[in-house]
Amino acid sequence: MFSYLGSTMEKPLMNSDAASTEFGRRIRRVTLEKQSEIRIQVHHFSPLKLRVLDGKVEIFGSELPPKVWLTFLPRQQFAVFTWYGATIELDGVIKTEETSTETPMVSYLNIHNSLQVQRHRVASSTSNHVPSQGPRVIIVGDIDSGKSTSAKMLLSWAAKDGFKPTFVDLNIGQSSITIPGTIAATSIEMPVGLVEGFPLDNAIVHYFGHTTPRNNLRLYKTLVEKLARELEEEFARNAESRHSGMVIDTMGWTHGPGYELLVHAIRKFNASLVIVLGQETDLVNDLNKSFKFKKNLRILNLDKSTGVFSRGTDFRKTLRNNNIKKYFHGATNHLTAYTKTAKFSDVKVYRIGDFPERRSTSARRSYNDDALKITSVEIGEHLENKVLAISYAKEPNQIISSIVAGFVCIKNVDIDEERITYISPSAAESPSNILIMGTLTWLET
Repeated sequence: MFSYLGSTMEKPLMNSDAASTEFGRRIRRVTLEKQSEIRIQVHHFSPLKLRVLDGKVEIFGSELPPKVWLTFLPRQQFAVFTWYGATIELDGVIKTEETSTETPMVSYLNIHNSLQVQRHRVASSTSNHVPSQGPRVIIVGDIDSGKSTSAKMLLSWAAKDGFKPTFVDLNIGQSSITIPGTIAATSIEMPVGLVEGFPLDNAIVHYFGHTTPRNNLRLYKTLVEKLARELEEEFARNAESRHSGMVIDTMGWTHGPGYELLVHAIRKFNASLVIVLGQETDLVNDLNKSFKFKKNLRILNLDKSTGVFSRGTDFRKTLRNNNIKKYFHGATNHLTAYTKTAKFSDVKVYRIGDFPERRSTSARRSYNDDALKITSVEIGEHLENKVLAISYAKEPNQIISSIVAGFVCIKNVDIDEERITYISPSAAESPSNILIMGTLTWLET
């Protein structure tokens, strides 16, 4: 997967005086009580540096190293938590911050401990009466309920304790593993990186191509089913992954077709625990009714953290753009994307199904029949700023069943010369000339 290489965290400043020299007048010290946290939203236009002076703290379940300045990017949102009390220093401009002792961490830790008991039991058992499958956790709830944060904590704690759980990301609007519009999974062998995020080297990635499943519900469900089968095959080969289980992040769409997609995912991934975040009584009741005959499934309702930041539509769009930028230029914008060209005849562009803006009223009636239809796309100026996936498919009819190798963004289409210019995060030759188009665009600024 050549295009997944390169995104790494900015190297922390090891000289404890380095930040003081540059931002000396803005450094301030914060003392945290035991089982308390400081919730931070970094300023939109400048980074923030943070270091631990005394005690132990963690972010999303990942412990911070002592006396090392770490850099957090503009717009990042996170909470620094301590179990036993700590002192930290902050260097930079913060948009919002709040210190609180009201956190859900004890509840999350209790869940983690319960999951660890299951993992140890299946890993050590030789009895045919004990299932060999580790816990499969799916986290659901409304938007801004803390689903992704909860997933990171459970994954990081499990990795810290020596297991290798699989993270499954079904949240195509705000994808965590790679760019938006993807359905993906990756093995977590270490606590999740604070800046660089999830590992990409061995990720399984399918390209949906849109930031909402409304654009093609049937394709979304098909890709979910495909990923579930691929993971079952991996677990059949790899006992360590099977024992470690999985943690699944979902979208914030929990009503109507969105609820049907949640139920579909719970069934296809054979979840053993559903965590519902927030005061979602109706959702909990609906799930209990839908799965009243399913054995070995537990549905748990937890209050969402009072520190979860609310994000508007514009902010979400900015986060998506930043996620794409991170893919091409690295977590700290330290990588240079490669500019390449190709002849029209050297690439083949396809789309899956039809797109909403292209449908007439009469076409919508028969849309479900064409939702998985592979259609060739004529190369033209309409491709400029489109993000296309590089498919491992050898033939067009293999596109849906194939994972993708990476992504490119079309920067220019020269009709006269019949040549496209695009950027890629890799200098390597593309493993395929088959590209998949969705509605995802990115205008580099």
